[in-house]
Amino acid sequence: MLQVSVIREHLQEVKQALSKRNLPEEQLSLLSQTIALDDERKSVQAQMDTALAQVNKISKEIGQLFAKGERDAATAKKEEVTKYKENSKALEVQLKDIEDRLQEALYGLPNKPHSSVPSGVSEEDNEVVKDWSAAMPTLYDGAQPHWELGEKYNLFDLKLGVRITGAGFPVYRGKGARLQRALINFFIDEAVDAGYEEVMPPHLVNAESARGTGSLPDKEGQMYYMPKDDLYLIPTAELPLTNIVRGDILKTEDFPIKICGHTPCFRREAGSYGADVKGLNRVHQFDKVEIVQIQHPDKSYESLDEMVAHVETILSKLELPYRILRLCGGDLTFASALTYDFEVYSAAQGRWLEVSSVSNFETFQANRLKTRYKDENGKSQLVHTLNGSALALARIVASMLENHQTPEGIVIPQALRKYTGFDIIN
Repeated sequence: MLQVSVIREHLQEVKQALSKRNLPEEQLSLLSQTIALDDERKSVQAQMDTALAQVNKISKEIGQLFAKGERDAATAKKEEVTKYKENSKALEVQLKDIEDRLQEALYGLPNKPHSSVPSGVSEEDNEVVKDWSAAMPTLYDGAQPHWELGEKYNLFDLKLGVRITGAGFPVYRGKGARLQRALINFFIDEAVDAGYEEVMPPHLVNAESARGTGSLPDKEGQMYYMPKDDLYLIPTAELPLTNIVRGDILKTEDFPIKICGHTPCFRREAGSYGADVKGLNRVHQFDKVEIVQIQHPDKSYESLDEMVAHVETILSKLELPYRILRLCGGDLTFASALTYDFEVYSAAQGRWLEVSSVSNFETFQANRLKTRYKDENGKSQLVHTLNGSALALARIVASMLENHQTPEGIVIPQALRKYTGFDIIN
């Protein structure tokens, strides 16, 4: 959530940055609404403070009058106190309404993009910052897409998933299930070796946690909701992991806080259709290992570079051709200030598949979470939060099957063999 003080003091800068997102005018107007509501809030707060001060002042006078035996005068003053109290209660109700509307306006504003974010409307305008496509494999004649390979080697069953649950819920079997588990363990070990603390978080969160990371209200239509319990299935481990520090006041020596966790992820993916959803390309449930950092604002972009390098290392060890993109303003997520997407080339499909997003949210999530630290002057400041996929399983499995297929079977990368217990799927 953007800070009112930042909007006030740097309005033109915020407007210019948000223009990279190509927001509709109605949404941009929330900036001026925020300032107007904040002015109104301050005015009503001042009136309420004055009324309460009068209550205290007159109450003291009443005590003095009673002490002097001037009961009539004291009784008259009591009527004044009653009026001021009634006024302050009415102002309190008015203030709560203004604060709610101010909060709603702020919730409607996305994060301000970092200065390095390119302008653009869609993924077509994203900037390629690194390309390892020179290592793309040359497949043999008759190479198959992953959904055919999955059926051929009995690795996963999409039709069975439809019978049990519905479309987008694959069932992994045999070596396919073992490959999933091997990748999860590999990703977790890589994160722990990089200094992240492993956490096993809940797979359900309350609305406050979802609002804290910016998932609500922005992604409400994409999240599975259980109204009876007022809980949401997590679309990513980012939600529970980042909320670990919700409401905390940290010390500078606490930085960086580095945590990771494996969870299933649940996404409705409403409106998805066509080639994008074929096989494992887009599913409603998938496993993912997430890395999260809580960092001092002065060091957060160093941490972002470190997290990008971490994901690169994993993809290199999996021997997969990848490229890194800096997302344009129009493709940025609601809460992100800067995001790097990793895409792996799907050889059999002849297309790139997104497998990771690494983002710096700066103070946007921290402001919602009320997570702060004490600076050298003892003043409370907002922390910066970062997260990244390291990695998302479904598309990684798809690209591994396609890129590592041979006429003899699917060759397992060397780094993964101690986790799978086999060298080839045949």
